[in-house]
Amino acid sequence: MNPLSSVLPTDVAVIGAGSWGTALAALLATKLPRITLWCLEAEVAEGINRDHRNPLYVSEFLLPENLRAETDLLRVASTHRVLILVVPTPFTRRVLQTMVGVVAPETLFVFASKGVEVETLTLISDIHAELFGPDGLQRACFLSGPSFAREVLQGLPTAVAIAGHNADVVHRMQQLFHTPSFRTYGSADVIGVELGGALKNVIALASGISDGLGFGNGARAALLTRGLAEMVRLGVGMGAQAETFSGLSGMGDLLLTATSTLSRNYTVGWRLGKGETLEAIQSGTREVAEGVKTTLGVRRLAEKKGIEMPIATAVHDILYANRDPRSAVKALMERDLKWE
Repeated sequence: MNPLSSVLPTDVAVIGAGSWGTALAALLATKLPRITLWCLEAEVAEGINRDHRNPLYVSEFLLPENLRAETDLLRVASTHRVLILVVPTPFTRRVLQTMVGVVAPETLFVFASKGVEVETLTLISDIHAELFGPDGLQRACFLSGPSFAREVLQGLPTAVAIAGHNADVVHRMQQLFHTPSFRTYGSADVIGVELGGALKNVIALASGISDGLGFGNGARAALLTRGLAEMVRLGVGMGAQAETFSGLSGMGDLLLTATSTLSRNYTVGWRLGKGETLEAIQSGTREVAEGVKTTLGVRRLAEKKGIEMPIATAVHDILYANRDPRSAVKALMERDLKWE
């Protein structure tokens, strides 16, 4: 059966009602008759259905009336034929396990979260293949690129990449998400698009730390350039195409996430550079800076693959080994001289 033949616009649901999930659901609501948003918290679902606002995330935005919230994951998974997962990577496996045996065989998946499962050092595509079989990846796409939830909710111009192994499915998902303010580019490099979206969060933490320490624009530019080189090294080592990291899910997302105060990862890094502890920073917010967890997985992946990633290692040591940020930067500058 052609997986596209039975997909109707009314069959679309977003799984995860954080800032980004809410933004994508609102975006799709501008072009579909209805859109379902699955919420973990009952108070979020009640607020969306009653007041058309998410009371916990991006609450300043009024949401479309045809966006309806649900809390029954099994019902949502079994009655929709396009499922867009926007849950933090550490919880992706658990959510997908709940869906096994429930979703219809023709259901298409779009993954819009970014990260590495720390315990297994696997990407989301690997988790999906493990639970739904290799053929399941033919019905899965991965969305990544320079985008902020608040800017999408404002209708500001945004461009992203959508990667998948099945060109027809990728094209269908490009069409699904495309609006006058939201442009989509297709890609066949699933690993590259996934890794670009995950690795840039680690470098964004480093960028924030550098700025928090007051090291200036030149230091940040050098950090991003060498950070991108680390992203490419690990990506190629895992089977990605180097050129993918010059695109939206690599350089594009890195430039956005590592330079803007709207970026959670940059902001966490900046506060670390100013001397705050990670525990204090995380205790004061509901929103997740995915780079904090991703750094653990990236460090272990680099060690496993024998790939040198000094910037990612420095971020890891600042986050998890209580290393002073200033001394970590000093050690980076004093490394042996190399050819670029």
